[in-house]
Amino acid sequence: MPKREEKTDWRFNLGRKEALIGCALAVFNIIWWYGFAYTLGSKPPEEYTYILGFPAWFFFSCVVGFVVMVVLVILVVKLVLVEVPFDDEEVERE
Repeated sequence: MPKREEKTDWRFNLGRKEALIGCALAVFNIIWWYGFAYTLGSKPPEEYTYILGFPAWFFFSCVVGFVVMVVLVILVVKLVLVEVPFDDEEVERE
């Protein structure tokens, strides 16, 4: 069978790139959470330090982590992601 050469729509390539960016953000969030939760939270509760009434491990992994992720997602949406037309017509990339 001869190979079929199909022209791949640029929107699929862009979608894959943006999906990988989203996965990278999720992995970063998990590493951030795990790192703070299990490094600062691995000692006995009697030795915890507290920030704003929260144990330091919880504050940095959940509170600060949430704020960092919100800022990162906003930056990615504003600076990296591109609006894509969903028309069926042949769309020229600008």
